[in-house]
Amino acid sequence: MPVFSIPFPDRPLSLVQAATGEGLDAIATPAILEKLRDTAVLVRGFAPDLASFNAFAKRFCAVSVFNESPNRLVLDGDNNIQSVNLGCEPFPLHPELSREPWKPDMCFFHCIDAPASGGETTYCDGVALLKRLPADVLSVLENRALLYIQPAGPDILNYWLGTPQPDDASLANPPAHCPYRFRRFDNATVRYFWHPAVHHTLLSNDRAFGNFLLFARHYLHNDRIPLFDDGNLIPDWIVDAIADAAEPITFAVDWQPGDILILDNSRFMHGRNAITEPQDRLIASYFGYLNGVEQAAGEIPNPPWRKPNFRPPVPRQPPATS
Repeated sequence: MPVFSIPFPDRPLSLVQAATGEGLDAIATPAILEKLRDTAVLVRGFAPDLASFNAFAKRFCAVSVFNESPNRLVLDGDNNIQSVNLGCEPFPLHPELSREPWKPDMCFFHCIDAPASGGETTYCDGVALLKRLPADVLSVLENRALLYIQPAGPDILNYWLGTPQPDDASLANPPAHCPYRFRRFDNATVRYFWHPAVHHTLLSNDRAFGNFLLFARHYLHNDRIPLFDDGNLIPDWIVDAIADAAEPITFAVDWQPGDILILDNSRFMHGRNAITEPQDRLIASYFGYLNGVEQAAGEIPNPPWRKPNFRPPVPRQPPATS
């Protein structure tokens, strides 16, 4: 039987170590879910194998989502298994796809090839981070929502509204399955939605902090996604205070071939350290929606992304993540 342990008492990580000759099917799904209530989970000692990785991830999340961010390989298009970003830059902390209404519940990362140095995946517990935020920062964020505004081109309008050139009435009355509101500015149309600045986690219902803010500011150098719910910019001093609070509780996974890192995407943010030799690093990713969850807190009723084959059109220049 696989052995569960907490090898690093100072960090939120549970290790599942394979016994000789075992496959991933020897791991009990309920035991993993129980660990994920409080920690990240690292499965180690199994051979790299995409088919086994897919079967393992589907035990938790039968429905997955395609990540349209650029610079990644499609490793298994039928099951939305892609590589992570193939670049070499360090990535700031973020929950996967938190810039969209369909942020997945779970993240699965599988190491096919590990680099000789660098390229560690980092992770930070948003529950612990919230507790570390200075009181003045927390007072600003509590009971606030963050506003995400992005362009809405003809393909996106056609997907959600049924026409690439909607009139004002269609923009003002999107259908029930659409998570966005729309607004026209001169000759351009934007889509937007809100998400709480402080939210509850899916598995434990603890309060946590985790969103697109650090990635947008520190990698994209974009101060307009997200905004405060009233449309105002989030001040630099708040962003800096959040980053400072996260730094001491951000840990790294030094990859070994076959490793699988599992994160509750509603609790943990992740990023990566700089990669010395990116050609030697191949990490597969699977982002999914937890079996049995029909609607998470804050989602629209009957969300289409929790059903198979959800694939909205790709924006022209989506930001890179993972």
